[in-house]
Amino acid sequence: MKRHILILVENLSVPFDRRVWQESRALVDGGYQVTVICPQGTATDTAAEETIDGVRILRYPLRPATGGPAGYLREYGLALWHTTRLALRVRRHERIDAVHACNPPDLLFLVGLLLKLLGAKAFVFDHHDLVPELFESRFGGRNWLYRATRAVERVTFAAADGVISTNESYRSVAIERGKMSPDAVRVVRSAPDLERFVMRTPDTALAQGKKHLVAYLGVMGPQDGVDYAIRALKYLRTEIGRDDVHAIFMGAGDALDEMVALTTDLGLDDMVEFTGRVPDEYVQTCLSTADVCLSPDPLNPLNNLSTMNKVVEYMAMGRPLVSFDLVEARVSAGDAAIYVPANDEAAFAEALNELLDNPERRAEMGTLGRSRVESQLSWATSQHNLLEFYEDLFTRTS
Repeated sequence: MKRHILILVENLSVPFDRRVWQESRALVDGGYQVTVICPQGTATDTAAEETIDGVRILRYPLRPATGGPAGYLREYGLALWHTTRLALRVRRHERIDAVHACNPPDLLFLVGLLLKLLGAKAFVFDHHDLVPELFESRFGGRNWLYRATRAVERVTFAAADGVISTNESYRSVAIERGKMSPDAVRVVRSAPDLERFVMRTPDTALAQGKKHLVAYLGVMGPQDGVDYAIRALKYLRTEIGRDDVHAIFMGAGDALDEMVALTTDLGLDDMVEFTGRVPDEYVQTCLSTADVCLSPDPLNPLNNLSTMNKVVEYMAMGRPLVSFDLVEARVSAGDAAIYVPANDEAAFAEALNELLDNPERRAEMGTLGRSRVESQLSWATSQHNLLEFYEDLFTRTS
């Protein structure tokens, strides 16, 4: 009988959450039964229940947080209630061997412990975000909210039988701050599946008549730095004098409306385009067309130690990128990026200008990035690490 893994995720719907979807499919391919509980999407992933590629998905309605910390408390409380309700529904009908909880928030250990009381063998913490640093970066300083999230994080690590970290920085947090045994922590990087995330024929029409196209892909929250990129584009136009660039920003988030308004305020509506969430085919075509990609995540306690999915996806498409100088950005991108001083919008614009004027360097950096993904950072490596983690986990918890 197949072992049954229940995956809990609150941050995004599935399969829109690419990392969770890749993990789910990898586990199914590895011989496990997989059920996912997640929120419903808005335009996609709207069905309350469906099975895709052998993965059973149960979804609940959830409105993203607005209005500061109180909004997050409402969101997380409602998500926890729906997740518990659906998890108990699953348990009534079949055995659950492992509960695999993806943060944020760091509250899903409550569901994991409940299901362990009902017979689950293991609780796994899939550490996507440093929640204390997330709240510190969003709401300023190590206040009561930071201390509360640190306490909840400690309990989550204490409850975990194993931890999956997205990079070595997060693994160090699990071992040092979380007091986890090194043997119980495995790095499974977020990485593109090169069989599915493929380069496509460039579409020059995306540049809307301009000579160059630059692109951004990712979430647009207060800590993601889209405002830095927009102000850098303003500098590129007004201070450097470039008017041959069109910029496409793909993605959504609770700062999207603010970023659209900023673009209008800066007089960049004819230069900057926001697409919202778009299908993978559009993403791949846009990135295959772009001359340079943007990674404007500012230096803060969260971003410095986090691996940005977009960085590896840019590299998978053979695109060079401009990034602020962050620890994990350098670990991921290596020589595929130009790094500029943290949060310096003028330097960001100057680096972008330099790459736009140098097609040979763009091609060289793109080739280096693609090679790095193929040899070290592809999903094939992460899938191997994930399956080894679960094999070891069930050996230890049997």
